[in-house]
Amino acid sequence: MTFRIFTEPQQGATYDDLLRVARCAEDAGYDAFFRSDHYLKMGSVTGEPGPTDAWITLAGLARETSRLRLGTLMTAATFRHPGPLAITVAQVDHMSGGRIEFGLGAGWFTEEHTAYGIPFPDTRERFDRYAEQLEIITGLWETPAGQTYTFRGRHYELVDAPALPKPAQRPRPPVLVGGLGARRTPALAARFADEFNLPFVDADTAAAQFDRVAAACAEIGRDATEITRSAALVVCVGRDEAEVARRADAIGREVEELRLNGLCGTPAEVADKLADYRERTGLQRVYLQVLDLSDLDHVELIAAEVAPRFR
Repeated sequence: MTFRIFTEPQQGATYDDLLRVARCAEDAGYDAFFRSDHYLKMGSVTGEPGPTDAWITLAGLARETSRLRLGTLMTAATFRHPGPLAITVAQVDHMSGGRIEFGLGAGWFTEEHTAYGIPFPDTRERFDRYAEQLEIITGLWETPAGQTYTFRGRHYELVDAPALPKPAQRPRPPVLVGGLGARRTPALAARFADEFNLPFVDADTAAAQFDRVAAACAEIGRDATEITRSAALVVCVGRDEAEVARRADAIGREVEELRLNGLCGTPAEVADKLADYRERTGLQRVYLQVLDLSDLDHVELIAAEVAPRFR
């Protein structure tokens, strides 16, 4: 199982805060550093000093790290047009030396669209646009050099695009699809995903959704084992109960709630829960949602005392 750090900077973080965590994660041996793609805080936090853009952040980190994979959970299809987004991601992939992974979702947070004047269609249209974006972006990247790309859909039309630049990774960076939709989400994963991610769900829910993705793969003749199974889970680990309680308090959560809904407790306790989760779901990768970005000891503790149990 591979371990990745996942951050939520809309809750209140500067680029320098994210850089410190990313460098700590790289030094500690994590596989990747990911961030959300949101423009508005959630819950009771102030969100100050304000949001940072996901792809500007990743471009900076691409030049200031050397080994970590870098990516988004998930870039919102509502935020950007697919042609320019394909260019952006390909450029950042080059800036990183081929370390980018591309998570794309339909977008869901109504209030951030309202706050920043971003159109927010109904669910059906968002998914229609999302499906077209997946096809366009992967199509641009996979178009052979020297050829052009044309797409005519309901929401987007591209005519004779030069399909440049190509990403550093060929034919393209890994694509992540995720979510709990019972029909369209598994079908899109079967067509486009290298990894399928589930956010903050229990093992039973995850197992059922992974099974839907496998069934969707079977319907189109794809080997479901080609798609990595991953989950994002909030994490709160301490050497003893006092440290667990201190870390829970720092992020405004209750210990028992975190134990129920995430990975919370001593290193041994968290490792046991994660092992059970893997046994029941076939999980191959975990994104640890770290909410206190000032607590680098937390990041190092998990790397030292939890991750080695899964090697």
